[in-house]
Amino acid sequence: MPMTTPRPHSRQPKQLDAGIFQAEISSFALRLAAEGKAAKTIQTYTEAARWFAASCLPGLADWEQVSSRDVQRWMAWLLDRYSSAYASNQYRALQQFFKWLAAEHQLPDPMAGLQPPRVSQKLVPVFTSQELTRVEQACAGRSFAQRRDPAIIAVFTATGIRLSGLAGLRCSDVDLWQREITVRGKGGKDRIVRIGHQAARSLDRCQRARSRHAQAWRPQLRLGAGNREPLTAAGIYQMIARRGRQCGFSQHIAASMVRPTYPQLLLATR
Repeated sequence: MPMTTPRPHSRQPKQLDAGIFQAEISSFALRLAAEGKAAKTIQTYTEAARWFAASCLPGLADWEQVSSRDVQRWMAWLLDRYSSAYASNQYRALQQFFKWLAAEHQLPDPMAGLQPPRVSQKLVPVFTSQELTRVEQACAGRSFAQRRDPAIIAVFTATGIRLSGLAGLRCSDVDLWQREITVRGKGGKDRIVRIGHQAARSLDRCQRARSRHAQAWRPQLRLGAGNREPLTAAGIYQMIARRGRQCGFSQHIAASMVRPTYPQLLLATR
């Protein structure tokens, strides 16, 4: 079957009209929800199935007609337009759907025996200690943002927390006396991470400035500057990119350079 071709080398718009195949995809979503899967996981898995059905299955009448060649053709199409890591993620999401479908309807699994795309390894640049010092100096000052930003970067580098986890931190998650932060990870699982004295000091300064913020009544720890609402993960990324540009780092690597620094700094935070 011919592939439905969106704009080359762009992830949007996806073709997500699964047509007659939507009923099974909806049942799959219900099963994932009943298993307690996170909403983002459900969206990722079901969008992959819908995208595959919309792109590769026009003209077919039933899932039983899907073959391994259909899956391989879709993977080749993805690899021609996206990174190998993105194609691999789509493969694994679709794999979960077909495993469920095979068990639910006693159908052969068209992905049985297939292998996911090989993901090419990329070297991720990290901040050196001198570069981290430059970023901290770029945040120097007494304004709310100048107290908040170094605290965000300090926690980011000291814990290896994800952007989404950092954005979701609440004031009640921070124990400065014990130098501990409760972090919610994937699947809603909590874990406690330790921070060093410098990160605790930055957080303390941030919390003092936060107490005078117009949105201080909110439970979220990270508030926007100018009395705006809490920062999202995208807002934190933009802040780090902006601080990186102040130090001469290019925007597209500024935020990616922070989290990998965590293993290098781990010993210094204990």
